[in-house]
Amino acid sequence: MNKYLKLDEWNIIEEGFNQENVPSSESIFSIGNGRMGQRANFEENYSGKTLQGNYIAGVYFPDKTKVGWWKNGYPEYFAKVLNAANWIGIQVNMNDEALDLAKNKVTNFKRVLNMREGHLSRYFTATLNNGCELTVDTCRFLSIVDDNLGAIRYKIKVNNLGGKITLTPYVDADVVNEDSNYDEKFWEPITEKAEGTLALVTAKTKKTGFVVTTAMHYEVWVNGKKTEPTAKPATREKYAACSLTLNVNPGDEIILYKFATNISSFNHPIEKLESVALAELDKAQKKHFEQMLTEQKAAWETKWEESDISIEGDVAAQQAIRFNIFQLNQTYTGEDERLNIGPKGFTGEKYGGSTYWDTEAYCLPFYLATADKHVARNLLLYRYKQLDKAIENATKLGFNHGAALFPMVTMNGEECHNEWEITFEEIHRNGAIAHAVYNYIRYTNDLNYLADYGLELLIAISRFWAQRITYSETLKKYVMLGVTGPNEYENNVDNNWYTNTIATWCLNYTREVVDYVQKNHTEKFLSLSQKISFNAEVETLKWKTIAENMHFPESKELGIFLQQDNYLNKEQILVKDLDPSQRPINQNWSWDRILRSCFIKQADTLQGIYLFEEEYDVDTIERNFNFYEARTVHESSLSPCVHTVLAARLNKMELAYELYLRTSRLDLDDYNCEVGEGLHITSMAGTWMSVVQGFGGLRVYNHKIYLNPRIPKAWDSYSFKIRFRGSVLKINALKNKVEVHNYSNNELKLVIFEKEYTLNGNNKLTVEI
Repeated sequence: MNKYLKLDEWNIIEEGFNQENVPSSESIFSIGNGRMGQRANFEENYSGKTLQGNYIAGVYFPDKTKVGWWKNGYPEYFAKVLNAANWIGIQVNMNDEALDLAKNKVTNFKRVLNMREGHLSRYFTATLNNGCELTVDTCRFLSIVDDNLGAIRYKIKVNNLGGKITLTPYVDADVVNEDSNYDEKFWEPITEKAEGTLALVTAKTKKTGFVVTTAMHYEVWVNGKKTEPTAKPATREKYAACSLTLNVNPGDEIILYKFATNISSFNHPIEKLESVALAELDKAQKKHFEQMLTEQKAAWETKWEESDISIEGDVAAQQAIRFNIFQLNQTYTGEDERLNIGPKGFTGEKYGGSTYWDTEAYCLPFYLATADKHVARNLLLYRYKQLDKAIENATKLGFNHGAALFPMVTMNGEECHNEWEITFEEIHRNGAIAHAVYNYIRYTNDLNYLADYGLELLIAISRFWAQRITYSETLKKYVMLGVTGPNEYENNVDNNWYTNTIATWCLNYTREVVDYVQKNHTEKFLSLSQKISFNAEVETLKWKTIAENMHFPESKELGIFLQQDNYLNKEQILVKDLDPSQRPINQNWSWDRILRSCFIKQADTLQGIYLFEEEYDVDTIERNFNFYEARTVHESSLSPCVHTVLAARLNKMELAYELYLRTSRLDLDDYNCEVGEGLHITSMAGTWMSVVQGFGGLRVYNHKIYLNPRIPKAWDSYSFKIRFRGSVLKINALKNKVEVHNYSNNELKLVIFEKEYTLNGNNKLTVEI
């Protein structure tokens, strides 16, 4: 852990400059707007350790797979969101010496990420080696109103010595990806232009051929007056800049406003990229910095009105949940069905910025409850529109008749993950995608989605399960062999309970949807059946037979579901008995030792109980929770949130609170000493689940909302909003009562503490605890 940030309800604050914290802060103070994102690199030169990162949604490169032993079926590449042109750069030279915080004496350093208003500021005083002292005050943001634009206000005060100051705002596309498999640069130059106050670079990605124009415009003000200094243009391959030199005296203040845009062929015709970029910069000039910032603040106010969670009495918990919600809203807006959510979002390069099962299993519930239904619908459409690729992926592995295996990692629907035990065996991802359809329907009741898209996807997944499952003559049951569950500290196991459970559920749910669409959308059903050669009677009978005769490993003696066959053959050691010096085990043990141990990376059996909690009584949940939680090392960021939800369900509030802090402050306190690689964006959605589903007890069953709020001892109260079938509810949980506000005209049925209530439109319900 590394706790160096100040506690504050609405801000992330770093005071004092420590070079060792620079990579971590670059991740934590990242900004984004769904269209692009930017690590919190310094505008001026910095020669210390840094991960320069600017990322553009939808633009990626298929980096050739690097493995020691090629196996049949491996994908040819690992897709990566590219580090794109550096648009923030402003080189500062005072009397021929560059401002560089790695080389200068730095005092009064303060950096603030204002989450309420959506901007990043930084303040410091630097003493250069030549004796010149400068105070710098910056503010920048990526606009969520004009999502092609970024803006910077860079203010410099000359404190002691006068002389010449040279400012060089630039665009630099000569960048590298830190995670490049073969140290290859991924961009090829097209054009570089610099003239007056404008600089522009256009570059093309190798292989994929994405073209991006990054352009900037700047203004300079001296002591409150706009000036028109003579600028010196400079260009080289993939670089364009405009230098200007000013004579300054002690006490002078210079403000450089820089506006930048990234325009990509992902969204615009290549021949129009430059003209669109110039139009965006013209828009920025007309609005200017202050108007753009005012609009940014208003837009973020609206976002917070929809998705904020308020916690009274615990600043650390409050700051953490807002940080997680802020990053989720920066990463994905749901306005483009071609985009999805990478585990690191726009904050780093680990995991390539690609789409994983995290989206459906963890992120979807957040967007379902906090945004208009089109946002979650677009997440589902992303998968549906890649269904042909999922069928192709399954075909490569020997499946047929339209069976679909969605990729573990993807940009365009093709599998690009290259670890065999995940690529070929972690097939539970199919179940998460099917469950996302179910989750979307139960929240929105958008039944037309099933007829238009959902059924086709569910049939393709169910066809995969039907072929992947085999019949055991020994057990006289259907079994699932050679899989890896969510717990990746177990590979190539037979009958992973979670995978068998979600596969069986999927077969049953698909049968339900077949019946619904067949009865209510007959023409669409017949058309789809013809399109995909679907024989409903034959195929659904097979699915029913499998579901009714599936093998689920269990220990009747312990009263628990077994994570997989023979799990109890392992030496049963508890996490509490591990030598702390051996933690985390993934950094201290051999892989062989991990695989032979009973230790669990993340919720696996408990993941299934979390998803299908209504099917199990409290005693069953508690027995399984007590057994598996004691063996879970939580070395996945996706683990603590599931345990928090179940711990709160079982009224284990101290443990729930401890796990909540772990998941919510994972990055802020750098629990895993890795935040410099980027933030854990998808697990941040799990933090939201911890509060709303965990402490709030939110469930949706049988067309009703269920609430069972509990409050950690450290909190005085908490509140959150949820959307449900066109209604917006605000739940306020206090020590002695629960208040539910209905901000819609709709009448709703609620179950609170197991008692049913009717809440009229535009009304409030108070339930005493």
